[in-house]
Amino acid sequence: MTGSYSVSQTFTLTHAKHLASKVVSDLYQCRNFYGEPSEAQIARYQEELIVMLAGGYVKEYEFGFKKRDQRIVSWQYRVNASGDLVGGADDRSGGIYARADISGATHFNFMSYSQAWFDLSSDETDTVKSKHPVDRNTGDLPSDGNGYWHTDRTYSSAGVAIERKTFRPL
Repeated sequence: MTGSYSVSQTFTLTHAKHLASKVVSDLYQCRNFYGEPSEAQIARYQEELIVMLAGGYVKEYEFGFKKRDQRIVSWQYRVNASGDLVGGADDRSGGIYARADISGATHFNFMSYSQAWFDLSSDETDTVKSKHPVDRNTGDLPSDGNGYWHTDRTYSSAGVAIERKTFRPL
């Protein structure tokens, strides 16, 4: 005898808070090792991430340090909402690379948006933006400096997974 079943989960604000808390823990660990971002910035980024993840508006999120528009060390989070990771890995946050020489470097924080964001009307994007305190400008990510990418964590909740990659110096 064989049987089958399917699992259907709805991604809620609670799930968005869970995923955002993983990234925010990484931000705090970055602050502990490198002195930035500030606690006030982290609180604002957390509010923004919760709103944007709950709406399905985040494609990628990255923070780190750059010098002369090249990454020194950074952490990139790629959102996968395909649902294929229901019940999949949900790693602990942390494990931030702590030995980069960031002297003379500046901190950056970048969010790229999913198609769902671009499908919103101007009024709808204004409404979403009014729900969090971060005001982002358009820009480009720094290019890779003297280092390499390493995929090291996956955070997941209700079929939405965030894969973390770290750019580490050689």
